[in-house]
Amino acid sequence: MRNVRRFIRGVLFVLVGLYFHYTLPQHDVAKVTGISDRLERLSWVQRPFYNQGDLGADQSEMRDLRLINTVRVNTWFFGLWRGGEEVMVYRNEDTGVYPPYFKFDSSDLEAEAAALAGKEQWVSITHYGWRMRFLSIYPNAISIKPVSGPEYRPFPWFNLFFFAFLIVGLLFVRAMWRQFVERTVDPTMDALEDGYDARKSRVQSWLDSWRSK
Repeated sequence: MRNVRRFIRGVLFVLVGLYFHYTLPQHDVAKVTGISDRLERLSWVQRPFYNQGDLGADQSEMRDLRLINTVRVNTWFFGLWRGGEEVMVYRNEDTGVYPPYFKFDSSDLEAEAAALAGKEQWVSITHYGWRMRFLSIYPNAISIKPVSGPEYRPFPWFNLFFFAFLIVGLLFVRAMWRQFVERTVDPTMDALEDGYDARKSRVQSWLDSWRSK
């Protein structure tokens, strides 16, 4: 039973980790090489990885995908290790209120990317999501900011403060739960056990009285 609980906890930990990795902002240093639009019918596998259509547009299975083509600096382990350059394609769509980026300016971002296309200007692209080539799934670009060059190293301040706040919140909830158990649950359980022992003692005394006869 203990191994089952450990397995369930491990699965939940992995799922929560994947959710945070997908939705929290990431930063890539890249050069914009072009933009493109493509009309595509989203399958049931693709649909969970895309937001609803842009605000004010018709919601249908067909989706007009705005794509930003780039060449980015390849990094691993949150940018601590850097390799060569690789191509990366980002989608450009509104997020609305979830994930809570409140992005409603995908048209403006497309214009910014078009102005940078083909130039040697390095930029920092803030995005969330994953690139899965076999499913035609792209990370969603949130903003584009010019930077000094490929050596620029963006620091994930938001993620740092988010996890610090999350850890503090979990410790606070854990302390409150312990106090609740100590002040409410434990006394209630002790009272139930004492009542059970008292009733058991009375029943045992009654049985002993019959045996003595």
